[in-house]
Amino acid sequence: MKKNKLPTTKLYYSIGEVAKMLHVSCSLLRFWETKFPAVNPRKTSTGFRHYTQKDIELLQLIHYLVKEKGMTLDGARMRIASNRDKEEELFQAIQQLKEAKEKLLAMRKELDMYE
Repeated sequence: MKKNKLPTTKLYYSIGEVAKMLHVSCSLLRFWETKFPAVNPRKTSTGFRHYTQKDIELLQLIHYLVKEKGMTLDGARMRIASNRDKEEELFQAIQQLKEAKEKLLAMRKELDMYE
């Protein structure tokens, strides 16, 4: 599942990197941790959060359900708890369609330059 492709292949991402990828604030990510038990990044002894790719994929799904589909936090939590695999597949398909649309629009723009 990809919302924004991860910049490099790293084992862990900081909260700032993840917030930037999702275009949200760090405080929103910390808030979602309290509302979604599955979001559980590793924390260093000094309290710094380290997110794995799986953590980021779950946050992308939460972002999609809450911010794009307009679901409540409770609704998104229940949807993820009851049918996470199906939601991830649907989200992935939608992302692929959006990417294809972007490519087609870019091709159309390029073709329009030749007319």
